[in-house]
Amino acid sequence: MSVPGQGYSSPVISGDQIWMTSAEKNGKSLHAICLDLATGNLLHNIEVITTNYAGPRHRLNGYASPTPVLDEEHVYVHFGPRGTVCLNRNGKIVWKNTEFKYNVIQGGASSPILHDDLLLLTCDGIDFQFIVALEKRTGKVHWKQPRAHLEAAAKKRSIAKMSYSTPLIQPINGANQLVCSGADHVAGYDLDTGKELWWMPYDGFSIVGRPSYGNSLFYVVGSIRQDHFCVYAVRPGNGKLQENEIVWAYSKSVPHVPSPLLVDNEIYFVHDGGVATCLDALTGKRIWQERLGGNHDASPIEIRGRLYFVNREGKTTVLAAGRKFDVLATNQLDGTFKASPAVADGALFLRNGTHLFRIEAKR
Repeated sequence: MSVPGQGYSSPVISGDQIWMTSAEKNGKSLHAICLDLATGNLLHNIEVITTNYAGPRHRLNGYASPTPVLDEEHVYVHFGPRGTVCLNRNGKIVWKNTEFKYNVIQGGASSPILHDDLLLLTCDGIDFQFIVALEKRTGKVHWKQPRAHLEAAAKKRSIAKMSYSTPLIQPINGANQLVCSGADHVAGYDLDTGKELWWMPYDGFSIVGRPSYGNSLFYVVGSIRQDHFCVYAVRPGNGKLQENEIVWAYSKSVPHVPSPLLVDNEIYFVHDGGVATCLDALTGKRIWQERLGGNHDASPIEIRGRLYFVNREGKTTVLAAGRKFDVLATNQLDGTFKASPAVADGALFLRNGTHLFRIEAKR
């Protein structure tokens, strides 16, 4: 199905609807797009934000890259500093928040997440860096927490304070923590108040990969120096993490854009240049590393023991999850693919620059 406008947000599916975002008029007209799950027909194309200034962006980014998030009744779309909008499932705008001003010189990228009655946004610009929790029913600020530990970054170029990671919420000892990688550090925050609980330093900025959790460990993407990214396995603690709370670190062919994928006791990732790696999630030891080819922006996903890697050039490589590198299938589609895949109704959904594809076995 053809998708109006231009956008790199991933499709999000609930009930019989598929939601995405797109931009028109060179980023000055921002839209929420809804397709019918069964037919692909366009149900809604709502202009949610208009602006006289689209803002800067990286040459590989667009103006509609953050992925929407849904609850049972509403859709939440986010366009970085251009604003955040809540709509109902019929496409009516419920609220709009455009009050947060920060400069992301490569364009918006961090996606919003929901937890209970809160909508969480990461806002790490070159000028201001903060995390904000909005009341999802009103769009009003519940708490706003400035980022810390950027003293060294402040002495470098202004871009040394920016990042683009999407946060993770995880209960630890009965209390929910929000964990997000930023420039020069990753930190865990109290979800109720925004107060920082723990943090770990590293050296570098422009972090994109999303954290994950398993085996009583957070797996976070940081860096050991700029443009040399690293996966860390850490135990949550209090204050600055101690050496024994950093269980392992691995820094060979770690991606900048695609997020790692944790499946049981293995963690998988694909470098932007097409090299895939499997690590033992408990020890950080490499199990296998093989070249898939192409350029990768989309994050891999796992479905019933199968791993799906989609490269920018439209090739999907399906691997068996596990400690043996085993290619089960490959598939080629036309177009440029930056959005991560989605799964629903027994089908795989892939978005390129102009269309959304529904792929499934014949029934």
